[in-house]
Amino acid sequence: MDHTDAPAPVGEAAASNSRAVRKERTRRALLDAALGLLAEQSLSGLGLREVTRAAGIAPTAFYRHFRDIPDLGAALVDEALGSLHQVVRALLAAGASAEDRIADAVALIATHVRAYPAHVRFIARERHGGVRAVREATDRELRGFSYEVATGLAAQPESRGWTVRDVQMLAELYVDLLLLTATSLLETEPGSEAERAVLTGARRKLRVVALGRRHWQDEGA
Repeated sequence: MDHTDAPAPVGEAAASNSRAVRKERTRRALLDAALGLLAEQSLSGLGLREVTRAAGIAPTAFYRHFRDIPDLGAALVDEALGSLHQVVRALLAAGASAEDRIADAVALIATHVRAYPAHVRFIARERHGGVRAVREATDRELRGFSYEVATGLAAQPESRGWTVRDVQMLAELYVDLLLLTATSLLETEPGSEAERAVLTGARRKLRVVALGRRHWQDEGA
């Protein structure tokens, strides 16, 4: 009788699940410890033993999850920016007016910053920092982000007749503005006058972009 496809014994399956849970818990502890330490320093100055000590694990356990500190930093980039893709795609696909999309996009960024300030601060600091793997991971994630935004913009009536290059340029402009807004919000308190000023400024800038979009003509530049 062939037992190749037979299910694992209950005890064995439970043990496997338990190991997977412990592994994920340790990985999470390392990421959280690194984020906490990065509130006061840059990734290039972060030591492996410093991270494992803060996480409460042995240094050797680090290598079961990450190759090195830059690899951990790249994982933080994926975590920090990856969660925005699906939400922004849904916003772009919605049949709302341009003004509603602007308001929704700014509100989304504000909500994200308040929910994940450490992640946003990490991206703001390390986007042009000294760790190559993190710079490349950030650029890769932001390119993917802008491609998704471009896909949504291309489907909108305002983009009729636009070249692929110009739609991509517009998407990158939107992404840069939203990233700048997120960085500016880090320096404000929720509900403060400073926060309201940042959000108002972001909406005004996006309106200017939307106005220019309606009148854009490619001159072959």
